[in-house]
Amino acid sequence: MPEWGNLPIPQKLLKAGVRDMVRISDARMSGTNYGTCVLHVSPESFVGGPLALLNEGDIVALDVEQRRLDMCVSEEELSRRRQAWRPRQDIYPRGYGKLFLAHIKQAEEGCDFDFLEGIAAIPEPEIH
Repeated sequence: MPEWGNLPIPQKLLKAGVRDMVRISDARMSGTNYGTCVLHVSPESFVGGPLALLNEGDIVALDVEQRRLDMCVSEEELSRRRQAWRPRQDIYPRGYGKLFLAHIKQAEEGCDFDFLEGIAAIPEPEIH
């Protein structure tokens, strides 16, 4: 899973005095970052997951105790956005990039290649 989740506070917000914000991403992020983060949102936006439907200015409600993340957008608007959404095509015409996009599983499934399923059992590593 690529580490594309390093989400700094935008300069516009820093200039306005904002020093922390909740970050929501379908990517991975290093443990060296700070602040509240919701990561590994899936299905990811690339395949049409919920973040693909989020527009600038939309309100998102986060309830940590209930483990809920809700876009405060009407079902009618989400339906309209879902119908208008189109996947990006031909980003990588061949090679590893194309293989990755065609066969990688979502975060909750381990981000592994689907064609490697069932080849051999892999035991959990010992944790010391």
